[in-house]
Amino acid sequence: MDAWLAHVAEREDEIIAGDTAFVPSHVLDAEALESLVGKGVLPAAAVRPLSSASQLLEPWPDTVEALTRLSADVPVAGLSNASRRVLTGLRGSSGMRWHQVLSAEDANTYKPDPAIYRLALSVTPVGTPTPYMVAAHAWDLRAAAKAGLRTAYVPRPGGDPPAADDNFDLYADNLLQLHSKLRP
Repeated sequence: MDAWLAHVAEREDEIIAGDTAFVPSHVLDAEALESLVGKGVLPAAAVRPLSSASQLLEPWPDTVEALTRLSADVPVAGLSNASRRVLTGLRGSSGMRWHQVLSAEDANTYKPDPAIYRLALSVTPVGTPTPYMVAAHAWDLRAAAKAGLRTAYVPRPGGDPPAADDNFDLYADNLLQLHSKLRP
């Protein structure tokens, strides 16, 4: 898993830097799988079943209920490095609800490139408050704040915790607690 993620992160960095053309996340995942096969880490027979694994991820236990509650009270948009294909599969398999989903494909770049956060701001309805970027990765929230979004940190295993000098707008233990803090 670490080798897969490292390959994807390296390729995303190359795309952000402009060293290579944009390709969607499901292509990066396929490249990573082929690389692991080439290195003898993964058998070739595993590529096909793993190629759609990101579309079938289980949401965190609080996610479906919290997104259902949030989407009844405030506009909810997903902003993800995942491709449209992955996000469509994920929504269908997980029960997660949002009003709109924005993919790295819509910006032709990956987070933390400022363009992807500007995309989120560009779809915000006129006359509504600046949206929150909610994430478990402090690096993501730092970049979102620089682009003008408000920020909310929700910890998750494997996330990137805030540094001592990070000052996000909201902190919540989970998405249900975040909902109670955001309720109008």
